[in-house]
Amino acid sequence: MFSSHPFLTATLLLLPIIGSIFVSPPRSAAAEYRVYVGTYTRGSDSQGIYQLSMDSQTGKLSLVGVTENVENPSFLAIHPNQKFLYAVNETRDFQGQKSGAVSAFTIDPQTGNLTFLNQQSTRGGDPCHLVVDATGKYVLVANYGGGNICSLPLLKNGSLKEITSFVQHSGFSVNPARQKAPHAHSINLDPQNQHAIVADLGIDQLRIYQFNAEDGSLAPNPVPGFKLPPGAGPRHFTFHPTGKWGYVINELNLTVTAMNYNAITGTFEEIQTITTVPPGTDFKGNSTAEVQVHPSGKFLYGSNRGPNTLAMYRIDEQSGKLTSIGFQPTGGAMPRNFKIDPSGSFLLAANQNTNNIMVFRIDQKTGLLQPTGHEIQVPKPVCIKFIPITATP
Repeated sequence: MFSSHPFLTATLLLLPIIGSIFVSPPRSAAAEYRVYVGTYTRGSDSQGIYQLSMDSQTGKLSLVGVTENVENPSFLAIHPNQKFLYAVNETRDFQGQKSGAVSAFTIDPQTGNLTFLNQQSTRGGDPCHLVVDATGKYVLVANYGGGNICSLPLLKNGSLKEITSFVQHSGFSVNPARQKAPHAHSINLDPQNQHAIVADLGIDQLRIYQFNAEDGSLAPNPVPGFKLPPGAGPRHFTFHPTGKWGYVINELNLTVTAMNYNAITGTFEEIQTITTVPPGTDFKGNSTAEVQVHPSGKFLYGSNRGPNTLAMYRIDEQSGKLTSIGFQPTGGAMPRNFKIDPSGSFLLAANQNTNNIMVFRIDQKTGLLQPTGHEIQVPKPVCIKFIPITATP
């Protein structure tokens, strides 16, 4: 069912998660990075999951190969042990059911080649986001079309077992085109690996669940969620490296909401909501997509589709509050996803509609982005993941 071209070597660099003060950006632990790119294959020229190499000093990208015949592997996740990669199959017709799937692959330690292991149903249509828990025992998935989430156990060889926990969302909100039903758009785990945070675009909520890493269960938190303004459309979420703050990017009203996070209760308290576009920008035809915090904890970035820019912010080290520092064009159209490399030196912007990935150097003092001139063509890029290849002396 799956085939692949030769790849390079692989290990995964894990980022610092918890701390009481700001985390300094780590020095690059690799002379070169492998870059896996999830794509949309339906209705496009994409062949599957692409592998690139990136020079950690210059940011130059080169095509290495592609794992073929993988259906709509839009979003990717890498196991903490660095041996396995998981991809959602963003479809709603898996094996005759109104469901998508997750596919598991091994990463060859010498060549980096992806070898297909197995595939399991997510019991919901259009799975669009997934994460591997810190223990490496479970994959958690958000199904956009189904408006539900699930967890799947992992065997020691990396293979997926059938779903062990499943939660269906209910409700709707004010946007008749996008919010007639729940749409779970992302799922993240907190630094303690105890709470799952689900951004549901359809009901304007962050739904919060208690996650049990022993049995993979997802139970409603005593405080079950955090409500966003009607019509906000929360899409993706990220934690600050200290674990003190969370940030959600709202797709429909073009904002980012900053929140205090209580790790004991799994609850959020709003700090501020700030626009991702210049004042006066028309909402029609525009939306946001990805949000990420720089490894140093000093800066936050969010992508705007339509304006085709990256919104850039400085993070106050005492309060977590955001201050806009400008907007950087992404060098293409529909920047669905972007990723900061583990050293915090570069940001790669994936422009879905122009089939290109642009490389920007990050100014470590100001957080501003500078085009490097490096670019590569990849059909319908959706998700970017880094793995270091060669350790420096």
